[in-house]
Amino acid sequence: MTAPHPGLDPAQVARFREDVADTLGAPLAADGVLALAVSGGPDSMAMLALATAAFPGRVCAATVDHGLRPAAAVEAAMVARWCANRGVPHRTLPLRETIGKTAIQATARALRYDVMGQWVIDSGAVALATAHHVEDQAETFLMRAVRGTGPAGLAGVRSRRTHAISGGGGHFTIIRPLLGWRRAALRAVVMDGVIPFVDDPSNDDTHFERVRVRHMLRETTWLDPAGLARTAAYAGSAQRALEAMAAWLWDERLVADDAVGVKVRLGDLPRDMQRMLARRAIARVRENHRISRPVFESAGDIEPVLESLRAGTPGTKAGVMVSEHCGIWYFRPEPPRRSS
Repeated sequence: MTAPHPGLDPAQVARFREDVADTLGAPLAADGVLALAVSGGPDSMAMLALATAAFPGRVCAATVDHGLRPAAAVEAAMVARWCANRGVPHRTLPLRETIGKTAIQATARALRYDVMGQWVIDSGAVALATAHHVEDQAETFLMRAVRGTGPAGLAGVRSRRTHAISGGGGHFTIIRPLLGWRRAALRAVVMDGVIPFVDDPSNDDTHFERVRVRHMLRETTWLDPAGLARTAAYAGSAQRALEAMAAWLWDERLVADDAVGVKVRLGDLPRDMQRMLARRAIARVRENHRISRPVFESAGDIEPVLESLRAGTPGTKAGVMVSEHCGIWYFRPEPPRRSS
């Protein structure tokens, strides 16, 4: 198939089509629609161009305006114009809540996926594709490694996962078809194709941990991003095996999952299994009780909770209180704090 844009390499378009099939687990159906998260940066604009060429008439795109920078609206308008010129449906999505002043990137990410997830569901798309690439994977791996994370964290960005919208808003699939692509190759796609893009100034703001890690990778030539990304992939494979075991144990050990909370027999399990099943129970309580704040990530640190239980005291994580009695762990919404 010849790319409709003269600046696109047909081999790259074919590669992208195959990468989408790999991440979906099957080729995109003839009547399937692929949703794209497009910020306007070079990576996501390259993905937009490749997807439009690979799946003509079967893509839609959205840009989230986080409300953090005045230029964001202009950037979203740039993406909208490019899409309009090629007949690609596009939406600019504002966040439903303010981000706040703490954990800005993590909160922005959670809010972004929530608003995009609802758009994906409403549009009937089979999945949401994001433009994460090799360097993103390497950065994530290093950020989590220095925190002493386990396989779930070291697995980094998953090529495919199901995401639950906060507050019980439903589920949708996220795919990352560009995880095997280098940042420079994606920039070359937009440069060679004369495709408009913007460089977000926050990508050079060293107040953010990810930016500091990005600069370190650029300056430390012996740290190979591709090698780090491969290690993350191996960790991901190990994590999937553990998750399969955890799913079996969940069915075997679940005592109750109701309006009060979740009860699971975890006291006699190895710590790694306790950790995985506790994360699952926390996520279940948050979904059942529509708890959206604070943000909770599937690879988040719950070691303080495990240490509290080991010491015989309850612990809390992400709005969920955890206690233990006779080997059964109880997960309930954290009670409201008393005002002084």
